[in-house]
Amino acid sequence: MGNIFVVSLSVADLVVAVYPYPLILSAIFHNGWTMGNVHCQISGFLMGLSVIGSIFNITAIAINRYCYICHSLQYDKLFNLKNTCCYLCLTWILTVVAIVPNFFVGSLQYDPRIYSCTFSQTVSTSYTITVVVVHFVVPLSIVTFCYLRIWVLVIQVKHRVRQDCKQKLRAADIRNFLTMFVVFVLFAVCWGPLNFIGLAVSINPSKVQPHIPEWLFVLSYFMAYFNSCLNAVIYGLLNQNFRKEYKRILLTLRTPRLLFIDVSKGGTEGMKSKPSPAVTNNNQAEIHL
Repeated sequence: MGNIFVVSLSVADLVVAVYPYPLILSAIFHNGWTMGNVHCQISGFLMGLSVIGSIFNITAIAINRYCYICHSLQYDKLFNLKNTCCYLCLTWILTVVAIVPNFFVGSLQYDPRIYSCTFSQTVSTSYTITVVVVHFVVPLSIVTFCYLRIWVLVIQVKHRVRQDCKQKLRAADIRNFLTMFVVFVLFAVCWGPLNFIGLAVSINPSKVQPHIPEWLFVLSYFMAYFNSCLNAVIYGLLNQNFRKEYKRILLTLRTPRLLFIDVSKGGTEGMKSKPSPAVTNNNQAEIHL
């Protein structure tokens, strides 16, 4: 069930590529915003939807992995299909609720330094502090707690610190955990500088803002933007299943007829036999670390 949140995270990453990024490219080519205020507000909203949706989905993934590894006996009850769908809906509802106040504060504005309509850190001091705390500090604190607890359990099982521990960790579980841990670390690294700058500016705008170099501000923003295309790379590097699918997609793009061959082959094999769940990747032999 945890894969649902991974798919949701991928959707959040794709949102910026569908609408905001093309408009940013247009602004770069025209050396200014030419699309009007309505498109500016929509672009800023979708940008926020992607950013906040990403961090909230990363938080949901961390909680899911924590329950799966550290509370395995209760996991099936906590994350059955119905509950998981409810958690997913709640994640996106909270994301939308977190963005809506921007329209009342008027914080979605065009910034010529980065050629995009985005959250302005200087509109409201109290609101900027709230955004940084609620959208960055609190989620990352929850994720850090979950992953620290998982690391502690992994170390205990590996070194047999707990003699009475009957916990078994499969290689696939460890790989999935490491993949999402890297995703979390990269998100924190890419978005950390921008949030720290925003927090510093909001505390004392008149004194701090003039001392922040424009290149540092622009660099922090483009680091944050770059994060959206990193997750797919991480999945490909650390997950064998993703690598196989990437190769299949590339081969299909080179020779489209392979797609029809795979589809027909899959349908024929599916009619002949039904695969046993015992041979799936997630149910391979357990290992003691």
